[in-house]
Amino acid sequence: MEVRLDDLAAVVEQTTDPAGFPHAARVERNVLVYDAAQARATSSSDRAALAAELVRALTDGPGIVVFEGAFPDLAVVDRVTEVFDAIIAEEAATGAAAGDHFAPPGANSRVWNALEKLAVRDPEAFVSYYANDVIALVSSAWLGPGYQLTSQVNVVRPGGRAQEPHRDYHLGFLSDEQAARYPDHVHALSPVLTLQGAVAHTDMPLESGPTLYLPFSHQYLPGYLAWRRDDVKAYFAQHHVQLPLHKGDAGFFNPAVLHGAGSNVSRDIQRMANLLQVSSAFGRAMEQVDRARVVSAVYPVLRRGGLRGDELEAAVAAAAEGYPFPTNLDLDQPVDGPTPLSQAELVRHALAEGWEPAALDATLDAHAARRRTTS
Repeated sequence: MEVRLDDLAAVVEQTTDPAGFPHAARVERNVLVYDAAQARATSSSDRAALAAELVRALTDGPGIVVFEGAFPDLAVVDRVTEVFDAIIAEEAATGAAAGDHFAPPGANSRVWNALEKLAVRDPEAFVSYYANDVIALVSSAWLGPGYQLTSQVNVVRPGGRAQEPHRDYHLGFLSDEQAARYPDHVHALSPVLTLQGAVAHTDMPLESGPTLYLPFSHQYLPGYLAWRRDDVKAYFAQHHVQLPLHKGDAGFFNPAVLHGAGSNVSRDIQRMANLLQVSSAFGRAMEQVDRARVVSAVYPVLRRGGLRGDELEAAVAAAAEGYPFPTNLDLDQPVDGPTPLSQAELVRHALAEGWEPAALDATLDAHAARRRTTS
């Protein structure tokens, strides 16, 4: 795929037609804004039409929807905020590095695996918070049943700098070289495997740096190969949109929309968002395989040699886990890049360095331990 800025511009210089989205309360800067109370009042017979409209918004539309009042009981949001604040303080006290995918480590406060930590620390708050029909409506509309929620908290404090504009998980977490190895149809498929969302835990006026979006950019197929280019970054800086949010609002967007957290130029707003990542039920293998056990068994054979480079690569791909996710981002952090090392990368390194089998086994054990959420 060839990346051309003019082609991207032609895609994104569209206008959202409100007539095509009758359930939306309004269009603001090309973003569809819905009234959550009105959505909740939608009859069961019209709920399917609303869900279909949300899918159109995330595909043929601007790729972004905002639900005002998604959490009508702000006491629930505040209670969860208190839990997140306590976790942030405790984790900061340990002195551990806080990696980030698209910002310098330590620039923001992060809580990885916030969903599990909230559930363990305050189960009642978890149930009150996630028993949310707006999250369920958008998630099931985009992904169908069986979806899986994860969340990461992001706090951008006064003086916090904007993220680089980017696309998100899956292909958005790969380097240009890695992404280019995937065929065109995978570039088209990646966005429908996940849904991105954010719940505002504070009021977010523009000076606090709410998310910057480039509406319609998800429709540009080579976008996963484009977002690191300087001309694309410059175009994003000139043409992005930014919407203020109130506490309890929630935004959802196609993960292929070019976006990034904004700079917090306020004097005193601690801007907190709970970033939701909703994954398709279908992004999983049929069988559970102990890949570390397989690698340990076959590594002496791989190390013996006698295979061509492509044959060796094929054998490693069959034996080892080639993808670094899911993992425990508290321990297995993306400090040196958007992704930690995969098991297959460790095997390739061991083969290149001529490790003894015992050394690789110890490394794989440590790698597995970093990926567990409990010791």
